[in-house]
Amino acid sequence: MGAPRLNQPTFPEPGTGTKPARLLAAVEAAVTYYRAQLKHADGPRAYLAERGLGVVVQREWPWRIGYAPPGWSSLTRHLLAAGFTAEELVGAGLSTRTRTDRDRLIDVFRDRVMFPVREPAGYAVAFLGRCSPDAGKDVPKYINNSRTAIYDKSQLLFGIAEQQDRVRAGWTPVLVEGPADVLAVWLSYSRSRRSGAVALAPCGTTLTGSQATILRKLPGAAQGLVAAFDADPAGHAAMDRAWQLLRYPRPPGPLLAAEFSAGADPADLLRRPYGRARLRTALQQQAQPMLDTVLDHRIAHLIERYPRLLEDVEGRCATVRVLVPLLFEATSPDEAIRVARRIVTYTGVGVDTVAITAIAHLEDALHDLRPQSRARLP
Repeated sequence: MGAPRLNQPTFPEPGTGTKPARLLAAVEAAVTYYRAQLKHADGPRAYLAERGLGVVVQREWPWRIGYAPPGWSSLTRHLLAAGFTAEELVGAGLSTRTRTDRDRLIDVFRDRVMFPVREPAGYAVAFLGRCSPDAGKDVPKYINNSRTAIYDKSQLLFGIAEQQDRVRAGWTPVLVEGPADVLAVWLSYSRSRRSGAVALAPCGTTLTGSQATILRKLPGAAQGLVAAFDADPAGHAAMDRAWQLLRYPRPPGPLLAAEFSAGADPADLLRRPYGRARLRTALQQQAQPMLDTVLDHRIAHLIERYPRLLEDVEGRCATVRVLVPLLFEATSPDEAIRVARRIVTYTGVGVDTVAITAIAHLEDALHDLRPQSRARLP
């Protein structure tokens, strides 16, 4: 696949005196530089191969994964020599000024596998940088560009530009945690397939409301939206946030969750025997309703904190009170009934207890609204 022909996107003029076209050119030049550095970086190449992502090392398009060398200012020197100004490099989020010498520039990304972030038309506007596998424990796993005149991480999803063919074909959107997971799902489907799952990731640590809106508007969302996160506390928190953002306003299709074993993620599953087939199955055949998963997480969290919580009536009723609000988050009456039955099964209480608790919760909510309603009366 060759380089796509793109129409110049429109960005507001920044206040720093740097033009968006120059910032785009600087980022594109950085993509080319990082790509060239990967050819000689044995450690990062081996890391990508070990994760089952060796194809992106050999194949230029569409991802153009690269490597930022460990030197303090290797990219900065290269781009300055290419004719870019210090103001343009800082404005593009590629370089930063040192605290002790404001005239000295250093690279923002050093010793990191580099994933270009593209806006929908296909222009590279930023990077996600993953630390090398031998980096110290105190080194952040991922860093990305600061906000610039051409990049706002809250407004973009990683992988949407590179997979426009699958998006337009109505493939099922899958929300994952990071770029390696996006690539793993992408690799699990051959080019000849006419349907499947298309993975996308937030350009940061959490999903935003704007990104949730993008997901809901994708053609494939009508047949379902799947969230696939790690089976750890961070993954559980990400699932809960995805549920809250995707369920309202009413989603165009079912909200589903595909979870993996502890310590695993889509990229890990890809490396295992029959990994591609197993990953496709996990995403499209084994996914369960997202609200069920949120309920499971809340119960697991309660039991972890209070191991003997369900051993007596008082603890079981307290658990019901914590879980009952989920009934009112259901996207349909049938889903609310299913969640109520799961609460009964988990806690061992009767259906009447769940019903009475639900009514009490609703009455409390209405009572909290009454003072506000009276305040609006003339």
